[in-house]
Amino acid sequence: MRQFFKFMLASMLGTLLVGIVLIILFIGSLAALGSAFSMEGKPTTVKDGSVLVVDLSQQVVDRGQKDALNFEFGPFKFASKIGLDDILDDIEKAKKDDRIKGVFLDLGVVNAGMTTVKEIRDKLAEFKTVSGKPVLAFADSYTQKSYFLASVADQVYMVPQGDLDMRGLRSEYMFFAGLFEKLGIEMQFIRGTGNQFKSFGEVYTRKDMSPASKLQTKALLDGIWGTYIQDVGAQRGLDTAHINAIAAGMLVRKATDAVEQRLVDSLLYRDQVLATIKAQMGLDPDKEIAFLSLAKYTRAVVPGAVGATPSWKKPKVAVVYAQGDIIDGESADESIGGTTISAAIRKARKDTAVKAIVLRVNSPGGSALASDIIWREVVLAKEAKPVVVSMGDVAASGGYYISCAADKIFAEPTTITGSIGVFGMIPNMKGFFNNKLGLTFDGVETHKYAGMLTVNRPLTEEEKGIIQGFVDDTYSTFTKRVAEGRNLAQARVDSIGQGRVWTGEAARRIGLVDEMGGLEAATAEAASMAGLEAGGYRLVGFPEQKDFMQQLLASLDGEARSWVAREAFGADAGMLQWFQQARKARTASGIQARMPFDLQVY
Repeated sequence: MRQFFKFMLASMLGTLLVGIVLIILFIGSLAALGSAFSMEGKPTTVKDGSVLVVDLSQQVVDRGQKDALNFEFGPFKFASKIGLDDILDDIEKAKKDDRIKGVFLDLGVVNAGMTTVKEIRDKLAEFKTVSGKPVLAFADSYTQKSYFLASVADQVYMVPQGDLDMRGLRSEYMFFAGLFEKLGIEMQFIRGTGNQFKSFGEVYTRKDMSPASKLQTKALLDGIWGTYIQDVGAQRGLDTAHINAIAAGMLVRKATDAVEQRLVDSLLYRDQVLATIKAQMGLDPDKEIAFLSLAKYTRAVVPGAVGATPSWKKPKVAVVYAQGDIIDGESADESIGGTTISAAIRKARKDTAVKAIVLRVNSPGGSALASDIIWREVVLAKEAKPVVVSMGDVAASGGYYISCAADKIFAEPTTITGSIGVFGMIPNMKGFFNNKLGLTFDGVETHKYAGMLTVNRPLTEEEKGIIQGFVDDTYSTFTKRVAEGRNLAQARVDSIGQGRVWTGEAARRIGLVDEMGGLEAATAEAASMAGLEAGGYRLVGFPEQKDFMQQLLASLDGEARSWVAREAFGADAGMLQWFQQARKARTASGIQARMPFDLQVY
């Protein structure tokens, strides 16, 4: 009962705060927008002797917002999302900018996926090699993900009483079958015939992981961990066996252990780190360091570097960003609308100045219908100009469906992809309605199957067979699309499909991916395929971004709810993701091509 009132009060508080936020927005924006818009597009002044600060505590998304307005409080923090494209451009600019003396990784929470972090890490490694400028990392405490980024630095520092987490990876799921039993709800989960690895519905129908689910999840974790220790070991001069021993024995239990195990170079407080930065970067010890954030440096212009104003006469390479769940219709906040993305690809195809297209995919999938609509536009685009896919943290199920027709597919070793499979799920809530609420249903219908999809009774065996046919037909179409796009036999696609997820490296070995590399590598390949020389083209993003007020109105409700959840539940707010996942399953319509689970690395 206590939890019930806690959730109820939080909901009421959320509604109230949304109203208050809207009022604050209306009043505050009148005063702030004038001066803020006057700053829009104004280049950042970079002082000589500046240090670029990489702080990833804000959410990192594939595409940054080209907007000068930047709120830093409460539910408005969504305006401070950082674009991976901007981060990579900033590091590239800093490589050639004589005013930038080095990079400071000021780390704590890293709010980005593992593959995104690897792309940033690889770019920083290139920065060090090419520019010769130092990269220094510091944190009060390191998670495994933040340490993965920090390990690329020349020197890694931590406070004397800090912590460094190095225990290996674990994936854990919450199962709802027991809850549904108590409520009298049966989740009728129908997956493609032979799709043993398509385990999305298992969290609603089982009380533990199936053997197939355990097998693929263990393979994913082993693959990601293998890349982790290989990259960390290469930068820190440690063999992988040593890092495995650290994790297996949990040998880092206090800060001094991290130094003894050669994961950290020195234990320093922030003031000591700042003094070290001055010394190693040749800065005046008596002056404050001119730190420059990523957000500000994005607006800086470096003549001759990426980010300088391009010539409008240069041909274009279009980057179409597809990030989030795939849904029917128009895109919404953090989702891929079949109508929106297909229109963006079509626009890039018809633009004669666009010589190549990069489709950046960061999606666990979703609607099979929307995926097919996007796939068709990729096929048409490939007939007109080169199309290269760049996979981000995840490009699985529907995310792979929309990728498979491209000329080439790039992924990182830690990318989660594949999951070639489909499913349908219909709840039977008869027991809940009848036994828990005392509700009963009766009605009439004109035809035998008119009430087939009702949730107040179980499916008949004949109805299950019909839906199974829908699912199997969709799976057959899916494997056919992959077979045609990847030049594989359909039987071969089925053998590596069946809903199974793969790491990017494993996907390359079985023919689902062509090359290892991130967004920059995919873009360079697309340009090369179009006969464009390095520096001889400009990048344009699709779909067109909304203006600030449109973004605000579209995102306010969801962001406010997230903020309320954090304020109301604190550390327990993360538990709400499981209920959000259940809500997605309940509201999903049609046959779904979605990854069977969400995998997080901390």
